Amino acid sequence: MYNKQSANRHRCGGIITIQKEAVKMRPNILYIMCDQFRYDCIAALSNNKIRTPNLDRLVKRGVAFTNAYSSCPVCIPARYNIRTGREPFHTGCYLNETPTPLDGLATDMEERCGKYLARTLQDRGYRTFGVGKFHTAPDWLENTGFDVMLHVEELWCTREERRQDAYANFIMSQHPEYSHIEQLHGERTEMYYIPQTSPFPKELKSEAFVADRAVELMGVEDQRPWFGFVSFIGPHPPFAPPIPYNRMYDPDGMQNPVVGTPENDLMDEQLLFMNHLIWADEINDFLARGAKSRYYGLISYIDDCIGKILDRVEVMSDPDNVLIAFFSDHGDLLGDHRSWQKESYFEQAAHIPFLLSWPKRLKKDMRDDHLVCLTDLFAVATAASGACETRDGQDILGILDGVVPPRDFLFACYGRPGTPLFKFMVRRGDYKYIFMSNGGRRQLFNLKNDPNELENLAETETETLRELHGIALGYARRPGLYPAFEAEDFKIFPYVERPMERINQMAFDLGVTDFAVK
Repeated sequence: MYNKQSANRHRCGGIITIQKEAVKMRPNILYIMCDQFRYDCIAALSNNKIRTPNLDRLVKRGVAFTNAYSSCPVCIPARYNIRTGREPFHTGCYLNETPTPLDGLATDMEERCGKYLARTLQDRGYRTFGVGKFHTAPDWLENTGFDVMLHVEELWCTREERRQDAYANFIMSQHPEYSHIEQLHGERTEMYYIPQTSPFPKELKSEAFVADRAVELMGVEDQRPWFGFVSFIGPHPPFAPPIPYNRMYDPDGMQNPVVGTPENDLMDEQLLFMNHLIWADEINDFLARGAKSRYYGLISYIDDCIGKILDRVEVMSDPDNVLIAFFSDHGDLLGDHRSWQKESYFEQAAHIPFLLSWPKRLKKDMRDDHLVCLTDLFAVATAASGACETRDGQDILGILDGVVPPRDFLFACYGRPGTPLFKFMVRRGDYKYIFMSNGGRRQLFNLKNDPNELENLAETETETLRELHGIALGYARRPGLYPAFEAEDFKIFPYVERPMERINQMAFDLGVTDFAVK
């Protein structure tokens, strides 16, 4: 438990002892990441419908954080949060966009945020490797500090990009019998949330490729400790598990989406816009149950791939000195709150799994309810490698040791400040507050009494709302967020709904951009 005396020891000299001990231990560090993996999809964490024996192994191996969040719940910003240890107001990445800083911050990402995590560990004598989805922008081949970097991305703009993708190149060169497949990870566009089956056998799907390369890279002979970043595309849609995972779960055994009133569920206009954008606005309960069954099947398939990686860890010379973190960039609404995708602060989109294990130092099979987020992963790795850099995050290892105070609240934001897209969340205790610049709309939920977020308390618990709004005002007065303000409060725009449009996600690299046959 945190106390002032132990904290002062940590700040005034105790940290030196801890850091010397960390240097002496020099663990190997393995980060395993999934894309669009909901927080409630691990069997050992109270989901009795899903099969995840290997993630259950990780739960038993260490600490499961039950209040972990993606502070900007969409792909590109979340990944910059991880690799920089910075929040969007530093990265300049507030949504799926090319990072562009505000308020006079340096134009170069590493100049304004500090060196990327892999490069930081590289400088500390670590061998670094990354395999899987990185989703950097604007340069999808950006050098982020890995000695070896094998890309497995979702979409490519040119044939040359496809050739530079490690998995796509593997299929073209080693298994040309599958090279006719336009979209290697499943059909998108109108099929984005329609249940599918992968055309690849389970041994050749991208997640197996990522796991196999990770196992190889972990086994490279080298005297240095290593940092490995393993990033799976799944269970991001399309939900296309390979045989037999496509039929592992009966759709009739899935729960229908959890919905409340339209006024509460769709208060954020982005949800209606997003539903239409990705062809999900007419999905009924039958299709939703089918989509969820394939989503679960894809998770169980990925879990088996993770099992290969954990098996490799267990035969290492000192498996207990391998620090493993498992996490996701965000979740998926999966029809809950009448919505699909992410980019929302409902729990299903922003609350993430976050498992941390290091048997040589941490207790096993623990649950921890402190507020943590993706930016904290920078501090975890740097603390374990010898000297903690918290940046915008928190020293989770120090919190677990009882020498660092935990967060009192978590502030998270999405959308460029000064635009109607800007919104934020404040999570404190049992309460979550969501503010939307578009119309100044507000939601307040008591997650203990209402875990499904069906009752908006903004009009009834006004004192709590004022308190959380004040916390946000105090926290957000910093470069990168100034445009969100007007006078002494957050800027409010007249409420508008965006014009509905569709997005065609096709094989752009092959010249396929529309439904017409050319």
